[in-house]
Amino acid sequence: MNPADLGLPVDVPSTALFTDHYELTMLQAALANGTADRRSVFEVFTRRLPEGRRYGVVAGTGRVLDAVENFRFDAAVLEFLRERAVVDMRTLDWLASYRFSGDIWGYPEGEVYFPGSPILRVEGSFAECVLLETVILSILNHDSAIAAAASRMASAAGGRPLIEMGARRTHELAAVAASRAAYVGGFASTSDLAAGFRYGIPTVGTSAHAFTLVHDTERDAFQAQVASLGSGTTLLVDTYDVAEAVRTAVEVAGTGLGAVRIDSGDLLLVAHRVRHQLDELGATGTRIVVTSDLDEYAIASLAAAPVDAYGVGTQLVTGSGHPTCSMVYKLVARATSADPKAPLVPVAKKSTGGKTSIGGRKWAARRMDSEGVAEAEVVGTGAVPAAFADTQLLVQLVKAGEVVAREPLEAARDRHREACAGLPLSATQLSRGEPVIPTEYA
Repeated sequence: MNPADLGLPVDVPSTALFTDHYELTMLQAALANGTADRRSVFEVFTRRLPEGRRYGVVAGTGRVLDAVENFRFDAAVLEFLRERAVVDMRTLDWLASYRFSGDIWGYPEGEVYFPGSPILRVEGSFAECVLLETVILSILNHDSAIAAAASRMASAAGGRPLIEMGARRTHELAAVAASRAAYVGGFASTSDLAAGFRYGIPTVGTSAHAFTLVHDTERDAFQAQVASLGSGTTLLVDTYDVAEAVRTAVEVAGTGLGAVRIDSGDLLLVAHRVRHQLDELGATGTRIVVTSDLDEYAIASLAAAPVDAYGVGTQLVTGSGHPTCSMVYKLVARATSADPKAPLVPVAKKSTGGKTSIGGRKWAARRMDSEGVAEAEVVGTGAVPAAFADTQLLVQLVKAGEVVAREPLEAARDRHREACAGLPLSATQLSRGEPVIPTEYA
């Protein structure tokens, strides 16, 4: 059984209305004046990274491919558009048979990116490409923001496992996407069962404070949990008095107790005290898991603490202060007429306020130094220089409307690890600074 085939509640039957009203009114006008069929190239990029970030992380690509495949205007959707008079009948007839038939190229999921990187390139007729703008941006902006926060947290954790625990802090469907993006960015597991069901991410969890409080004593709660889940479980020890709870936990579960979780207080101080107490009680193999509104800075502050794993919720699913990546979807080239043989010409927005863009169909490569460390993101138009012919960052994702690059989530996770390993060491710094490598235009 493929969970993706089941639809709701972790998927939607159609993504056609995950768009803005003006995409359809543009389509109507383009159909009327003959520009709808002009061959066009749209690109997704960001003009800058969120403040303080040294690199971005591409996440959500797999979800974009699903969204493009599911972008269909069924009878109910068409009737909604007709009742609201969003578009005219000619446009409704065109939408009824909509199927994206163009090509999509992009940075593979898990790759890092920088300002100006052509993260995604969508090619086809103006009509079929322009409709995908909103859904593509909503996925990439959300998932890439979560993955970037996850990557910073994973770096700060220094190899200690991270648990995604943010489902209760965001929209129920966003929580599933956030778990997926966090896994790409380096998290090891999630508390969200829908994410485990939909994407195969390992799920974990034992008990909350309510379980302790519903029992007459903490000992009763621990005995019930160990009897049900075994001595390898994780016992929550900060409901009342931590030291007393740790003592009781070891008495109940024995020295083979799997782990204890600390969810409040001065985590640095409490973790040291708990480790010392566990060792004195002979539970030297019992792990310590900490939670409680962690972000990358809090995780980094615990680097010297005897902590074995971190659980992160709110700060992760909100992008740790940056819930979007400010990616845009811009027309960068279009044909001079609807003739399939008409040449493409570069186009670009020119305006004040830093919202200019560079026209032309882009290629991208990462220049490495003699030690294999990245030193520049090189972006250009036209022919690809021979020096970069074999190091292109964009790969084909969709060909003539068919997805050609779907891959397991593990592949994106592994790719991100490799991409980070190729960046300068300063990429791991949490202090504010510029992108770790510059973007150069060829």
